[in-house]
Amino acid sequence: MAQSYTSSDEKEKGVSDGSSVTSPTTSEDVAFERKTMRYIDYRIIPILALAYSFALIDRVNLGSAYTAGLGAEFNLQISNRFNIISCVSFVPYILLNVPGSLVLRYFGVRNWLAAITLAWGAVQLSMGYIHSWHLLVLCRVLLGTFEASFFPSMILIISTWYTRHEVQKRIAVFYILSVTASGFSPLLAYALSLLNGKRHISGWRWIFIIEGAITMFLAVITYLFIPAFPDQNSFLTPKQTELVLKRIDNDRGDATPDPITYQRIMKHLSEWTIWVYGLILMCAALPSYALSFFLPIILRDMGYSKTNALLLSAAPYGPPIITTMLIAYFSDKHKHRASYIVGCAMVCITGLSLTAFAHHNHVRYLGVFLTTAGNLGSAPAILAYSSNNVVSQSKKNVQSSLTISVSGIGGIIATTVFRSQDAPRYIPGLSVAMASQAVLAILVGVLTVHFMRENRLVREGKKVAQGQPGFYYTL
Repeated sequence: MAQSYTSSDEKEKGVSDGSSVTSPTTSEDVAFERKTMRYIDYRIIPILALAYSFALIDRVNLGSAYTAGLGAEFNLQISNRFNIISCVSFVPYILLNVPGSLVLRYFGVRNWLAAITLAWGAVQLSMGYIHSWHLLVLCRVLLGTFEASFFPSMILIISTWYTRHEVQKRIAVFYILSVTASGFSPLLAYALSLLNGKRHISGWRWIFIIEGAITMFLAVITYLFIPAFPDQNSFLTPKQTELVLKRIDNDRGDATPDPITYQRIMKHLSEWTIWVYGLILMCAALPSYALSFFLPIILRDMGYSKTNALLLSAAPYGPPIITTMLIAYFSDKHKHRASYIVGCAMVCITGLSLTAFAHHNHVRYLGVFLTTAGNLGSAPAILAYSSNNVVSQSKKNVQSSLTISVSGIGGIIATTVFRSQDAPRYIPGLSVAMASQAVLAILVGVLTVHFMRENRLVREGKKVAQGQPGFYYTL
């Protein structure tokens, strides 16, 4: 059972302090803890970000390939073919997120993640050799199948290594590194498209072939360096491992994994809050997927050349590096998530409004920067928010995979509401994206009111939150 280190002031705010759960007693203890956690940061976050960046690149490079000639060669402007191809990968992605994540411990982190990375890399490479848009649909289905459990596995791994109020900074670094890298994928796509005609292969085919080959190589790197869970790690000393496990146990009491059983899974799924986390992330994901798939096309329809459309698609992913890290820093410092999430949604709405309704292309393009800043800032906060408020590794596994599974619905919506007949302004699609941010804010408000009530009952001694004495929900 976890010990409670919650002060009376913290109880009034409805939080517990995850940053000092080990209560180091000497300067040597403090230095050892800082050194250990810094080493864990360097050992875990960069490799996870590298792996996920190529998952994102392989998932969203369709828009770049379309602009580079895929659309013209396969006549994808006919009968919403491009929307169909963009959409189909989300069906297996949604259905297989939870089961794919639940087998992570059974097969082992390295084995499972390396295997699915190798598989989707091979699918990506094969997309460069197809000669029918129907085969492209099949490849996208396979891509969604193999990528389904990758992202929730990343979030689960990070959340098991850190205390609750350390985790958003780490998720933010992981997320911003990977999303920024994928955001600059149009630059890579442009460079690869310059190979057009080499070996009698079209430029858009080179995008799939080379990015798929890189992903397959990354599978080897994943197998060699991807970290396991704290209780299974092989890179820390026994003393360091003991420290990590003690910190987690004192924070929330789930350093040791609990068995994953059918009854336990069903119990976790019966909690309505887990489903709301998924809906919140779905709303956040909708504009993100829309920009990933359609930004090069939207910019092209603004009148920019193919080259400039690809190059300008990358720039909006630069500034959010700073804003996302600032949001994560202050959110962890204040042990608060909801207000930051809602604030990011408002910024996103402002940006989408400019892109949809402004008359000058420069202002519309500025809207893309604001949309990206708000969108990238909210995602790590939402993932931390949901992870902070569940206890036990089995529940975190179900929660993270279900949350990300439901968020895939945002991808389906995004790929269907941005239609070629709405060019060049795409007002229906952008309006849906704005509405999603309003729904997000409402859902966060509902959860906040619920958690405030639950924390009050805990303070009054009428309830034990998450079955863990001393546990308070993060607002």
